[in-house]
Amino acid sequence: MPKRLLRLSPTVLAALTFAAAGVLMLCVAFGAALVIERRSETVISERLAAAGMGWASVETNGLQVLLSGTAPNEAARFSALNLVGSLIDSSRIRDGLDVAPASALEAPRFSVEMLRNDDGIQLIGLMPEVPADKGLTAEELAIAAAELTPGSEPANMLQAAAYPPPETWDAALDFGLQALQMLKRSKISVSAELVEVTAIAASADEKRRFETLLAARKPEGVRLVTDISAPRPVITPFTLRFLKDANGARFDACSADTDRARLQILAAAREAGLPDGATCVIGLGVPSPRWGEAAAAGIRAVAALGSATLTFSDADITLVAGEGVSQADFDRVVGDLSAALPDVFSLEATPPKADAATLGPAEFTAKLSGEGKVELRGRLVDEAQQAAVDAFAKAEFGASKVYVATRLDPELPNGWPVRVLAGIEALAELHEGSLLVRADLVEVKGITGSQGSRARITQILSSRLGQGQTFRVDVRYDEALDPLAALPTPQECADRVGAVMASRKIAFTPGSAEIASEAGPVIDALAAILKDCPGIRMEIAGHTDSQGSESGNQALSQARAEAVLIALQGRRIDVSGMVAMGYGESTPIADNGTEEGREANRRIEFVLKEPGAAAPAGNASAPAEAGEAPAPEAAAGGPDFSNDTSPSVAPTEKTIRPKPRPARNG
Repeated sequence: MPKRLLRLSPTVLAALTFAAAGVLMLCVAFGAALVIERRSETVISERLAAAGMGWASVETNGLQVLLSGTAPNEAARFSALNLVGSLIDSSRIRDGLDVAPASALEAPRFSVEMLRNDDGIQLIGLMPEVPADKGLTAEELAIAAAELTPGSEPANMLQAAAYPPPETWDAALDFGLQALQMLKRSKISVSAELVEVTAIAASADEKRRFETLLAARKPEGVRLVTDISAPRPVITPFTLRFLKDANGARFDACSADTDRARLQILAAAREAGLPDGATCVIGLGVPSPRWGEAAAAGIRAVAALGSATLTFSDADITLVAGEGVSQADFDRVVGDLSAALPDVFSLEATPPKADAATLGPAEFTAKLSGEGKVELRGRLVDEAQQAAVDAFAKAEFGASKVYVATRLDPELPNGWPVRVLAGIEALAELHEGSLLVRADLVEVKGITGSQGSRARITQILSSRLGQGQTFRVDVRYDEALDPLAALPTPQECADRVGAVMASRKIAFTPGSAEIASEAGPVIDALAAILKDCPGIRMEIAGHTDSQGSESGNQALSQARAEAVLIALQGRRIDVSGMVAMGYGESTPIADNGTEEGREANRRIEFVLKEPGAAAPAGNASAPAEAGEAPAPEAAAGGPDFSNDTSPSVAPTEKTIRPKPRPARNG
């Protein structure tokens, strides 16, 4: 065969070569067209589906793209063509899309609102222009409404539309007109499937009658919703009386202003032992919107006493204790009730009948919790003292942490207000404790985190109570509560600072005293340590390498040390014991001849100063005067008075102080 080809002339060989090349090019073109077809169809179909145009189908024929399907409207068809045109050349698109025919316009929703009051009737809404057989037109409805109020034309704002009415429209409209005739103060909302009636009846009986008539006349296929209210009775005075004795708990009278208040009162009464089935009348005339809260608090007080009578007459409350109630329980319950009552209510409490010998001594108590909350209970002389004690306690402990549950007793001994205020002031020195005030004793007990608290409490009581008054101080020191005992020592602080500086370095912008941004976490770590070391005596030392002039390096190191001091002060660190010092290139720690050595020499150091060293300028502490004893907190270990419960008695005679020496003339 090759020999035969060699025998062919060059012309024939050239023709054969061109023919083979043509066949090959046709195969390549056909293959490329298939690839383009499949790729175009896939991409366009995916984009149309993603755009929510799944109704469009895509077919390809060579380079042509045929779109078919039915678009919901012309705008959707146009959007599909634009989308495909953004993917391929628009000349390749063959539009075979159809548009769904426009559907007939839906009929509007017909509805009418009819409002009736003493001023007349108003008609608002949309009605069919041509009603069904025996139905009402808009004009006929207006005429029928006018007949309900002779001499007053209704406000007619009705409109009509030329659409057939729904099947139940005429029956619903006729029923609404009947309701309007029946209810002189009402709003009737009518639609084909629903009639809503909102009205006011003259009484509860009339309300029930209206509801019965409307339910009986409701046409079939129409839903009825009614909201008819009746006015509440006026109760004067607004009264509630609750008793609990040997015969059990019961109401002589119960009034409430709202459903919520009624439920609140009945719930408190059930907890006090009231049997189920009790009622409480909802009426008008309540003296305070917090009536339910006050009544429930009073009922709980009766339950706490076990035997008592509670009477509310408007804002005046009377609580009479029954037999068997102790004076201590009475004082506690009355104090709690006085604190719980809203301001508008006035309480008069009658204590249990008993001999004076069984009443026990008059007392005022205060209990301070570890969270700083204090409860004040017992007796005070009058409202003025009660207000003074409340204000004083809030000033000492915080307004949100004081609970006052005291009762008034004008028969308290002389000097009672002073004893109470002195005791509260002493109690404020403790972390947790209690106060007891009696005519013959003021006692303060508790624990403290300050070794000087016992001495301070003794000073307060001795000076405030006066001569010859007995008081007892039983205070225990707890080191765990001492904020100073929990602080690290200066050496511990210095070690922690050294550990941070050994692991990370405070970097500066080259040639300046500006702290680099990446050094922020180092400054934050130092501040976290130094916040527990208030007033620590430290030197912040700045050092540089030997490049540059000696005076320039000295000034740069001083500025960098001061920048660190200012950065710590900006993080609310007590820097009163710190001083910034610049040493320039004078104290290298590595060879300045190498880059590594110079980097090591550019540094900030924190140096702990000895306790006896001079304080930084302007921060020196004043020395103790000659012969001055150290403060109790400075004493090693501190005195332990936890087992000392003996009473302390103020001196019975005044101390005679020497008169001041007269000034010399001249």
